[in-house]
Amino acid sequence: MTSAATSAVPPAPRRLLVYGLGITNRAVVAAAVRRQSAVMVIDDHPNPDKQAFLAGLGVTSVEASTPLPEVLATVDALVPTPGLAESHPVFAAAALLDVPVLSEFDLAAAWDERPVISITGTNGKTTVTMLVTSMMNRSGRRAAAVGNTDTPLISAIDDPDLDVFVVEASSFRLAATRHFAPRVATWLNFAEDHLDVHATLEGYEAAKARSWRDLDPTAIAVANIEDPVVARHVGEGSASFVTYGIAPLAEMARTVLTDAGLPHYCVVDGWIVTPEGVRVVAVSELFRSLPHDVSNAVAATATALSGGATVEGVRTALREFVGLAHRVEFVTESNGVRWFDDSKATAPHAVLAAVRGFDSVVLIAGGRNKGLDLGVLAELAPRLRGLVGIGESGADVLAAFSNSVLAGDRQVLAASMEDAVEAAAALADAGDAVLLSPGCASFDWYDNYGQRGDDFARLVRARLGVLT
Repeated sequence: MTSAATSAVPPAPRRLLVYGLGITNRAVVAAAVRRQSAVMVIDDHPNPDKQAFLAGLGVTSVEASTPLPEVLATVDALVPTPGLAESHPVFAAAALLDVPVLSEFDLAAAWDERPVISITGTNGKTTVTMLVTSMMNRSGRRAAAVGNTDTPLISAIDDPDLDVFVVEASSFRLAATRHFAPRVATWLNFAEDHLDVHATLEGYEAAKARSWRDLDPTAIAVANIEDPVVARHVGEGSASFVTYGIAPLAEMARTVLTDAGLPHYCVVDGWIVTPEGVRVVAVSELFRSLPHDVSNAVAATATALSGGATVEGVRTALREFVGLAHRVEFVTESNGVRWFDDSKATAPHAVLAAVRGFDSVVLIAGGRNKGLDLGVLAELAPRLRGLVGIGESGADVLAAFSNSVLAGDRQVLAASMEDAVEAAAALADAGDAVLLSPGCASFDWYDNYGQRGDDFARLVRARLGVLT
């Protein structure tokens, strides 16, 4: 799936085919109806709730068996639900008829001119989005976290009191966007993910990179210079670039980048500092200082200050932040063993980042694989006290360590989350961390990663007799 770039925001189409009716596309339908656009909807999995929603808005529902060329010939644009696989026949049909593919970002830009700050990356998007939103609000700018959150951007533009939208920009939305020109666009990192949706890894990278493609010279692109994929895209497009990193690599990068004239945010002597050397907060003041926590804090600082936040607003937000649920979230401690819920880690890259924050870990991993290489987890073997495989890919997780020192009775394949908690407790010694960091989606056993994490935490507390 590709989208041709344009030099300006395209006008809002008058006739839309909305394909799929999840949270975002329900918001798209409602917004389009309010603005007198003609809307047709196709959903591959209709149900009474969806039909009632459409009937309430007077929107036509088209049978999924209807020939796609017949439907597409009557509309000006296609709006796919985020996460619709690029192999879906609707994309090929739209390409044949030259029907543009749009996302909620395109529609929001056509209907609202307020500034947007966007954050994309394989990991850390939600955390940085929430941090930047808090930083903007603490700086006196009324901001909302939108996009790949509970609130689509297309819904948020109905709030007249907001000054700026902080957008979590998923690759699904970016790939379907025809023109995207935020005021500040941050790219955090890149690793293999979402190959159940994107046709190729190169296509996934292109989706992330397009967040900088349409930026004008007044915009600012914020780049993690320590990520090799992100770094090779620095300088693309017309925007001004700002980079960030953490010590000690940041210090080496900083020397090079100062020569190149690019402003750089980093950690110096234990402090997050601006390119001008202003100390924002000490790393010790953060709620937690695992490497990815520090990187996220520096990224948010660079993004918010580039978007007009004040140093004091950024400082206050960093000191107040206590983390988000299911992201290496502390559950409890008993007999010297600490338990953590990292259920949001649905790709191997996220597991690597989480485990590297501890010296000795009993890892619980597995679930529904998204077409990713689980073999990369084997590099964690020296840090693992034990390994518990769960879900559809539990055996594949164990197989990834078949040639490592982690073998025999230090590996367990669990039949349920309750079994996994029991096995992890038996494997862990005082000083260890038990970490649910699955590296896979949750849909084999649960409806979502939050439900998976909540069940894990409940079972841990029940086993250890911890009152909540």
